[in-house]
Amino acid sequence: MLQKFGFTQYESQIFEVLTSSSEPLDASSIVKYSHVPKSKVYEVLGRLVEKGLLLTSFQERKKLYTALPLDITIEKLTREFQENVEALKHSEYKLTPNDDRVWTIQDHPAIVSLTEDLISRAEQSIYISGWSDDIQPLLSELESLNRQNIKIEVLSVGDVKTLLSDTHVLLPVEKHEALERHKLIIIDEKEILFAGLEHETWQGITTMSSPLVKFFTEFFYHDVALTEITKKYESTLMQDEKIKNILMKLRY
Repeated sequence: MLQKFGFTQYESQIFEVLTSSSEPLDASSIVKYSHVPKSKVYEVLGRLVEKGLLLTSFQERKKLYTALPLDITIEKLTREFQENVEALKHSEYKLTPNDDRVWTIQDHPAIVSLTEDLISRAEQSIYISGWSDDIQPLLSELESLNRQNIKIEVLSVGDVKTLLSDTHVLLPVEKHEALERHKLIIIDEKEILFAGLEHETWQGITTMSSPLVKFFTEFFYHDVALTEITKKYESTLMQDEKIKNILMKLRY
């Protein structure tokens, strides 16, 4: 009976026995008439009670069970079906992005457009690093998002003018031979764009791959840490030729 409404075979067998019985039954009698195994009967009875289809009582220390009257059961199942239909009508389904592929991109205007698109889609955080002349045009939008409680952290090669509190500035020196133009943006710690200038041509990658997003997030904070340490202890570090030579080789 109830199997047509999505109930299990055992649930249906027990409900049919209790519906046909003129008297409440205990578990032993239910096993006898329903042929549901004794090892399963209490589990199945418990599920039917939770679903509101059985009434229970005690008589002489025995727990008795009886089915909800059939007309009330029909009304209950009909109402629940209609509620589920309404819930289905108003449900919105959206697949969670799970694209681990790495996409390549070329052409500087295209990279700029993708950067702006990423910023517009951020909901929780934006970490961005690059050269000051690339970052400065984005700061107005970043400041606006920061006022909307989106965390913004910036690492700029070259000075920038901004109201953002989490801004780190690296001022390169002439001997910074390995310093290259680059862009890195990470949104919500879920998606990244990394681009660099190779032979006067911009090339980049974008991905939602978790391992790569984690790597580039750590890469970002590696650069932030080096920038702040170098700034604070610059006079001491630059006096040590060995440390100085290592710092000048870092790409940041």
